Amino acid sequence: MRHRPAQALVFYTSGAVLVLEILAGRLMAPYVGVSLETFTGIIGVILAGIAIGSAVGGKLADRFDPRALLPPTVILGGALSMLSIPIVAALGPGVRGGGAMAIVFLTTFGFVAPATVLSAVSPMVAKLRVTDLDSSGEVIGNLSAAGTFGALAGTFTTGFVLVAAAPTRPIVLAVSLSLVLVGLWLAVAFRLGRGNEFVRGTTIAAVLAFVASVFIGSPCDVESAYACISIVDGTDPERPGERFLILDNARHAVTDIDDPLHLGFRYTRLFGDAFELLPEGPVDALHVGGGGFTAARYLAADRPGSTSLVLEIDGELVGVAEEHLGLVQSDDLRVEIGDARLAMPDLADDAYDLIIGDAYGGLTVPWHLTTTEFIAEIDRTLRPDGLYVMNMIDGGENRFARAQAVTLLEHFEHLVVIEPPNGIGSQPRNQLFIASDAPIATPVVDPEDGRVVTDLDTFIGEAEVLRDDFAPVDQIRAAT
Repeated sequence: MRHRPAQALVFYTSGAVLVLEILAGRLMAPYVGVSLETFTGIIGVILAGIAIGSAVGGKLADRFDPRALLPPTVILGGALSMLSIPIVAALGPGVRGGGAMAIVFLTTFGFVAPATVLSAVSPMVAKLRVTDLDSSGEVIGNLSAAGTFGALAGTFTTGFVLVAAAPTRPIVLAVSLSLVLVGLWLAVAFRLGRGNEFVRGTTIAAVLAFVASVFIGSPCDVESAYACISIVDGTDPERPGERFLILDNARHAVTDIDDPLHLGFRYTRLFGDAFELLPEGPVDALHVGGGGFTAARYLAADRPGSTSLVLEIDGELVGVAEEHLGLVQSDDLRVEIGDARLAMPDLADDAYDLIIGDAYGGLTVPWHLTTTEFIAEIDRTLRPDGLYVMNMIDGGENRFARAQAVTLLEHFEHLVVIEPPNGIGSQPRNQLFIASDAPIATPVVDPEDGRVVTDLDTFIGEAEVLRDDFAPVDQIRAAT
């Protein structure tokens, strides 16, 4: 095998492994969420597959002719890559919200096989290229460099281009089919012939995998670079305009397109209770996270003349909200697409009466929006008598919620915590934090929606402040 084709083959198969590694997070998100734990599990399992594939591929190359091994290996790698789609779809619902073990389990069954098989290509190519010991170091070094550059290309292309340009499944299928075609080209180049049973068998497997992948249903109505988005109609016959927003596998919002004053979730009703603490009349509000845009629509209807600026990272979600959830942008209700952490420094001091923090759910926690550095920006842009109203999801030992509370008190003089009506249970539930530099009246809360914590010191306990250099949010929050 000549030098350039050998490098190109190692480059491409190594790149394909990294494409799968990144897309694994999107395929698995509807079942295990998107967090540091998710990507830790994926990276660890894929690395294990790469190590196993390199070792097994080298051993096989010593025992058999690499020319006979390479074509079916590449074809099989493509087939197994396709199969990751139906495997994750079949196993995902059974491990939904299962924590670290679920992540490792789903990654192992969905992606370790293609990573292992494709990683076996490099030592097989090296066996073909090494013809004498005097040049073996150079050959192996060049192939290792080609594989590394392929991994870099796969990483950057997928993360910066592909996930923003197309849904995950078509990308996986396109990469998988290209691997099958490369394998068939190798079979022709090595003159294995149509009768080669390994080439024929892996090709049949690839066809069956393609059929299974194409006909398996997607759990998403719309797939963005950040979430699997679905809209589900409500079941209340008295509210035909009710819609639920599903992000990954969690219900993030409920809204009534005919009635913006409808607050269907317990925590959004608590939002409404908190808003009542502000003086009557219009308010200037900043929303950290849009979701279903329930709060922004509510303020526009409940307090005419109010202005809302919504910082939402997911542009696709904004489009879905405009089409299905009754969002109408105007001079008084504007949406800015981008990361809230990056947008905050550009906002003026003392600009808002109300800031609403609702950027995450049980499975997805943008930790950089929880730290003392970010809360300092919130405090800077909030007027002295304004309110920061923050939705929090935690349970069990409630370590994340307690750490968030003490972080808020680093910057605000006063804090009110509203916990679930029956207290903190073993399962994660919504809690509401209301922070201000001015004294906060005790909100009037429906007992079925929550209860005000009366002893903050006991609630906080020995919790530590969340900082940019120490915010283990995924580790201290309750499992979902």
